[in-house]
Amino acid sequence: MATLRQQIATNVLTVTRFRDLMKMLRANRPNDDLEIIKKAYEYSLKVHTGQSRASGEPYLVHPLEVACVLAEIKMDPISIVAGLLHDSVEDTSVTIVDIRKEFGEQVAHIVEGVTKIGQIDFSSREEQQAENLRKMMLAMVDDIRVVLIKLADRLHNMRTLEHLPPERQQKIAKETLDIYAPIAHRLGMGKIRGELEDLGFRYMDPISHQQVQEAVEARRKAGEQFLGRVEQVLRDKLKEAGITAKVESRIKRLYSIHKKLLRQRIGVDQVYDLYAMRVVTQSVQDCYAVLGIVHNVWRPVPGRIKDFIAMPRPNFYQSLHTSVITEEGEAFEIQIRTEEMHKMAEEGIAAHWKYKDGPVSAQDEQRLAWLRQVVEWQRDVSDPNEFLSTLKIDLYPEEVYTFTPKGKVVVLPRDSSPIDFAYTVHTEVGHSCVGAKVNGRMVPLRHKLHSGDIVEILTQPGHKPSRDWLAVVKSSRARNKIKHWLNVHQRERAIEIGRKLIEKEARKYRISLKEIKDQELQKVASDYGLGRAEDSGAGPTGSGRQRTDYRRRDPESQQYRQRRTPRIWRRQQRDRRKRPGRFAGIPRTMLQSHTRRNHRGLRHARQGRSCAHAGMPKRH
Repeated sequence: MATLRQQIATNVLTVTRFRDLMKMLRANRPNDDLEIIKKAYEYSLKVHTGQSRASGEPYLVHPLEVACVLAEIKMDPISIVAGLLHDSVEDTSVTIVDIRKEFGEQVAHIVEGVTKIGQIDFSSREEQQAENLRKMMLAMVDDIRVVLIKLADRLHNMRTLEHLPPERQQKIAKETLDIYAPIAHRLGMGKIRGELEDLGFRYMDPISHQQVQEAVEARRKAGEQFLGRVEQVLRDKLKEAGITAKVESRIKRLYSIHKKLLRQRIGVDQVYDLYAMRVVTQSVQDCYAVLGIVHNVWRPVPGRIKDFIAMPRPNFYQSLHTSVITEEGEAFEIQIRTEEMHKMAEEGIAAHWKYKDGPVSAQDEQRLAWLRQVVEWQRDVSDPNEFLSTLKIDLYPEEVYTFTPKGKVVVLPRDSSPIDFAYTVHTEVGHSCVGAKVNGRMVPLRHKLHSGDIVEILTQPGHKPSRDWLAVVKSSRARNKIKHWLNVHQRERAIEIGRKLIEKEARKYRISLKEIKDQELQKVASDYGLGRAEDSGAGPTGSGRQRTDYRRRDPESQQYRQRRTPRIWRRQQRDRRKRPGRFAGIPRTMLQSHTRRNHRGLRHARQGRSCAHAGMPKRH
């Protein structure tokens, strides 16, 4: 009976949702062949039969919801098929070979990429998260559809998070806010990013979420009435000017409000963009015309005008932003953009990705340039905590827009220095940087750059980076390039110093290193866990740490012997007399009596010096 009810529930929920999916696909991609999607649905229905989620819903609902999210951003049929099958390998007996046989190489490749993310267990949470992110970055460069499916998967999981225990809710919500929402932001997918952030905020900090929600709800009714009035005023003005545009209004998202309250330490009433309007025009010229109309109707707030059309954000977001105040003193924000810009702001990289219809443009190929940079420097970062922290900076930067003397825009993180600027231009420019001019004036290298600064870097051939620069730079590229240079050159210096120390020690024993064969040095290096013989110099010996450590801990050293108490010293001597050694000929009673009286004689005895003055017999 239970099985029958389960089948009925599965049929009702999944068939209805599948019909919605097909309706959406026919509207968005009318020229595509959708037979492969029907085949994937039937295949997924077969392999997930009898499975259910924590919410009690049939498991097939989850792949269908993931496919619907992908359909909303107008992804291609291959992506939809991979979304329907993304859990089949992980949660059923189906293998990648089966997927490849039924649906082809492309679908199998994407499903395998999604399955691999998050499969390996590691010794620590940070190491696991860092490794999963490394795989995600590599997957994005290889095929962006892998990560788009992963984002859609995480979005539906967040929508049904209330069915999990509180501990798992907190863990998943934190990971979403730290990683998945920033990745969606970096890919320009504002719609998915906004929902991920609000859902993560709800479970990560429920008290703050409730406080912000209550403050917004208390103002919602008055806010909607206010937006309705100004929206009508703006429509009338645009009609008078003969500009065709779509006008929308909204109240700022809860998580964005929460971050602004924390960052600026203000109240909800002081948030300028709590209420916002969006004007979507047909051309760039109309955008600037609308900006002029808005500033004629309402007073602009100084310093709140931002032109992201002329200087797009790193995620290719483009729009005009301005904050204005009405005659009644009410402040609100207006965003002005074209249809193409709006599509990019909502769907991000999915809006123009090369798997869509049409040829690949140069701009499409540049959209993942930052990912290739991340993949480049992540290979040099071994510490999981450092990798996570630098990645978060790179995923969610607060930008500063600067210029080269020739007018090229250089986008940097907030509070960046001329050193960051130099490394963004070119690695060698950063290495040889000795000074900088900002707006024609000499400034120190620790100077903080601001939007609009014209920066000129002064270089000197042969100049080397300084370790002190690490305390100044803000961009992950500059930090990792400096660390890489320091590690390479520090190793060379350590090998040189280490070899000199080894030669110095060898001379004490009248040994020439030239007489020692390379095979013997390699064997010694292998015994100490080193890959190559020169690594013995590059390690603690060459860096100066190991020698101090040996002197402190070696029981034979004079410094260590002076710090030992008589009781510890006697215990060590008893252990030594159990095996033949230098003191085997000294009577035990004499050692004990002279130990209490004077340690000096015994030290002389060990050194082979005269012991008559200490009352001890000479060794023969």
